[in-house]
Amino acid sequence: QVQLVESGGGSVQAGDSLRLSCAVSGLTVRSYGMGWFRRAPGKEREFVAAFNWSGTSIYYADSVKGRFTISRDNAKNTVYLQMNSLKPEDTAVYYCAKKTRRTGSYYADVSFDSWGQGTQVTVSS
Repeated sequence: QVQLVESGGGSVQAGDSLRLSCAVSGLTVRSYGMGWFRRAPGKEREFVAAFNWSGTSIYYADSVKGRFTISRDNAKNTVYLQMNSLKPEDTAVYYCAKKTRRTGSYYADVSFDSWGQGTQVTVSS
Protein backbone atom coordinates (compact mmCIF):
# COMPACT_ATOMS: atom_id res chain seq x y z
CA GLN A 1 0.00 0.00 0.00
CA VAL A 2 1.43 3.35 -1.06
CA GLN A 3 1.44 6.10 1.55
CA LEU A 4 2.66 9.68 1.24
CA VAL A 5 2.84 11.76 4.40
CA GLU A 6 3.63 15.46 4.19
CA SER A 7 5.04 17.52 7.01
CA GLY A 8 6.83 20.81 7.59
CA GLY A 9 4.05 23.27 6.95
CA GLY A 10 3.36 26.20 9.22
CA SER A 11 2.69 29.91 9.56
CA VAL A 12 5.50 32.25 8.54
CA GLN A 13 6.14 35.83 7.52
CA ALA A 14 6.73 36.97 3.95
CA GLY A 15 10.35 36.43 3.02
CA ASP A 16 10.79 33.43 5.33
CA SER A 17 11.63 29.88 4.31
CA LEU A 18 10.08 26.48 4.93
CA ARG A 19 11.04 22.97 3.94
CA LEU A 20 8.26 20.51 3.30
CA SER A 21 8.90 16.79 3.54
CA CYS A 22 7.01 13.90 1.99
CA ALA A 23 7.80 10.56 3.58
CA VAL A 24 6.90 7.75 1.19
CA SER A 25 6.24 4.09 1.94
CA GLY A 26 5.13 1.25 -0.29
CA LEU A 27 7.32 2.28 -3.21
CA THR A 28 10.82 3.51 -3.95
CA VAL A 29 10.87 7.20 -4.85
CA ARG A 30 13.87 6.79 -7.15
CA SER A 31 11.69 4.63 -9.41
CA TYR A 32 8.92 7.18 -9.93
CA GLY A 33 8.34 10.73 -10.93
CA MET A 34 7.21 12.75 -7.92
CA GLY A 35 5.66 16.16 -7.57
CA TRP A 36 4.20 18.85 -5.37
CA PHE A 37 0.89 20.58 -5.95
CA ARG A 38 -1.00 23.16 -3.90
CA ARG A 39 -4.53 24.34 -3.41
CA ALA A 40 -5.18 27.89 -2.23
CA PRO A 41 -8.49 28.83 -0.63
CA GLY A 42 -11.19 29.11 -3.28
CA LYS A 43 -8.89 28.00 -6.08
CA GLU A 44 -8.18 24.89 -8.10
CA ARG A 45 -5.26 22.64 -7.24
CA GLU A 46 -2.19 23.79 -9.14
CA PHE A 47 1.18 22.39 -10.06
CA VAL A 48 4.22 23.53 -8.09
CA ALA A 49 7.21 21.31 -8.90
CA ALA A 50 8.10 17.80 -10.05
CA PHE A 51 10.93 15.59 -11.25
CA ASN A 52 11.07 12.48 -13.40
CA TRP A 53 12.06 9.09 -12.02
CA SER A 54 15.76 9.57 -12.72
CA GLY A 55 15.85 13.12 -11.43
CA THR A 56 17.31 14.32 -14.71
CA SER A 57 14.29 16.45 -15.57
CA ILE A 58 12.91 18.95 -13.07
CA TYR A 59 9.87 21.11 -13.61
CA TYR A 60 8.66 24.24 -11.81
CA ALA A 61 5.66 26.50 -12.04
CA ASP A 62 6.65 29.96 -13.22
CA SER A 63 5.31 31.42 -9.98
CA VAL A 64 7.85 29.52 -7.86
CA LYS A 65 10.83 29.25 -10.21
CA GLY A 66 13.96 30.56 -8.55
CA ARG A 67 12.41 30.39 -5.06
CA PHE A 68 11.42 26.73 -4.61
CA THR A 69 13.57 23.64 -5.01
CA ILE A 70 12.33 20.05 -5.24
CA SER A 71 14.66 17.24 -4.23
CA ARG A 72 14.70 13.73 -2.88
CA ASP A 73 16.71 11.60 -0.48
CA ASN A 74 16.75 8.05 -1.80
CA ALA A 75 18.10 6.63 1.46
CA LYS A 76 15.21 8.14 3.41
CA ASN A 77 12.69 7.57 0.61
CA THR A 78 11.59 11.16 1.10
CA VAL A 79 10.83 14.03 -1.24
CA TYR A 80 11.39 17.64 -0.22
CA LEU A 81 10.23 21.07 -1.27
CA GLN A 82 12.49 23.87 -0.10
CA MET A 83 10.57 27.13 -0.23
CA ASN A 84 12.47 30.40 0.07
CA SER A 85 11.35 34.02 -0.17
CA LEU A 86 7.80 33.02 0.62
CA LYS A 87 4.99 35.33 -0.42
CA PRO A 88 1.41 35.65 0.85
CA GLU A 89 0.22 34.21 -2.47
CA ASP A 90 2.07 30.98 -1.61
CA THR A 91 -0.52 30.35 1.12
CA ALA A 92 -2.12 26.98 0.36
CA VAL A 93 -2.37 23.36 1.32
CA TYR A 94 0.59 21.58 -0.26
CA TYR A 95 0.30 18.01 -1.52
CA CYS A 96 2.92 15.47 -2.47
CA ALA A 97 2.07 13.07 -5.29
CA LYS A 98 3.42 10.11 -7.24
CA LYS A 99 3.31 10.19 -11.02
CA THR A 100 1.88 7.29 -12.94
CA ARG A 101 4.28 5.26 -15.06
CA ARG A 102 2.27 6.13 -18.11
CA THR A 103 3.10 9.14 -20.21
CA GLY A 104 1.44 12.36 -19.19
CA SER A 105 2.29 15.93 -18.40
CA TYR A 106 4.16 16.54 -15.16
CA TYR A 107 2.19 19.78 -14.89
CA ALA A 108 -1.20 18.07 -14.73
CA ASP A 109 -2.59 16.55 -11.54
CA VAL A 110 -4.37 13.86 -13.54
CA SER A 111 -0.93 12.40 -14.31
CA PHE A 112 -0.46 11.58 -10.61
CA ASP A 113 -2.22 8.69 -8.95
CA SER A 114 -1.20 8.68 -5.28
CA TRP A 115 -1.53 11.67 -2.99
CA GLY A 116 -0.72 12.68 0.54
CA GLN A 117 -3.14 14.34 2.91
CA GLY A 118 -1.54 17.76 2.56
CA THR A 119 0.20 20.23 4.84
CA GLN A 120 -0.90 23.84 5.38
CA VAL A 121 1.42 26.71 4.57
CA THR A 122 0.32 30.19 5.60
CA VAL A 123 2.38 33.25 4.70
CA SER A 124 1.45 36.59 6.21
CA SER A 125 2.60 39.98 4.97
